[in-house]
Amino acid sequence: MNRENDAIKLNLYEKSRKLGTPIFAVAPMIDWTDRHCRTLHRQFTRRALLYTEMVVADAAIHGNRERILGFDDAEHPVALQLGGSDPLKLASAARIGESMGYTEINLNVGCPSDRVQSGAFGACLMQTPDVVAACVDAMKQAVTIPVTVKCRIGVDDQDTQVALDELTGRVFAAGADALWVHARKAWLKGFSPKENREIPPLDYDRVYRLKQQNPERFIGVNGGIHSLDEAISHLRHVDGVMLGRAAYQDPQLLLDVDRRIYGEPVTSPAIGSIIDHMCAYADFHIARGGRLSHISRHMVGMFHGAPGARRWRQMLSTEANRAEADSSVIRRAYEGVYSAAAEAA
Repeated sequence: MNRENDAIKLNLYEKSRKLGTPIFAVAPMIDWTDRHCRTLHRQFTRRALLYTEMVVADAAIHGNRERILGFDDAEHPVALQLGGSDPLKLASAARIGESMGYTEINLNVGCPSDRVQSGAFGACLMQTPDVVAACVDAMKQAVTIPVTVKCRIGVDDQDTQVALDELTGRVFAAGADALWVHARKAWLKGFSPKENREIPPLDYDRVYRLKQQNPERFIGVNGGIHSLDEAISHLRHVDGVMLGRAAYQDPQLLLDVDRRIYGEPVTSPAIGSIIDHMCAYADFHIARGGRLSHISRHMVGMFHGAPGARRWRQMLSTEANRAEADSSVIRRAYEGVYSAAAEAA
């Protein structure tokens, strides 16, 4: 049987293993990777795996599902990241996520914020791998789509060799389909969430060793990766690579993902067509009672380093925030970039 035709029926991680292809993902980022951000990112890449912001299990179960969990089919493949430590609640939330059409359910075992610490989940769960395993097991029993975990290499004074190995063994024994590892420790006391993304030293070799110890398991790496060149370098050692702030702050970085990561003979979409799509999307959102700024805030970094970028940022940071603003703001801002590029040519 043709391997590629046979793989059509498989989930992303089964396809990765069967076909020997990597997975490139845009990381879940609180306050950033909402449905509007994902819609933008999908214009740059057809293949990248996109993640929601972390959604606490209670919010998924009891909140406004369309507002909290709603997404468009055009965002696929898209994964729902859940936060929590109660296996029954996480199973219920995972079941809801599957019913809404998500590609994957991911458990957050890496966020160090005060909010997750007060709720004893996120990075705190690195200290209780048995709880993480129970959560994974409950979610696996509740859904048929992949259940994955995103963690740190350790927290506080943990020995990263012992802590990460123990967590890895437990989650895979419980049935996890993949483990995404942010290659830094998290310090639960003394560092802010922002500092936790920057100060603890990166240890990619620790993640590489984990993959060597688990050759049949999907291991992906995250943390401090700034370019596709770096991503490709990591893929010599692991199965997947996940970019966060770099992809958000410069979305055009995603333009070459399908060609360079997945080997597709595709031509990158024209920036003008992406602008047209996002303007139409913005007008539709505004007609339904939304505001332009809900969308434009994710587009501020689109022309990072290009002529006219400063004017683009100014317009999207000021004019787009006005209550009456519509897509014409984006079009006028883009005209400025286009003119500046023509003058610089």
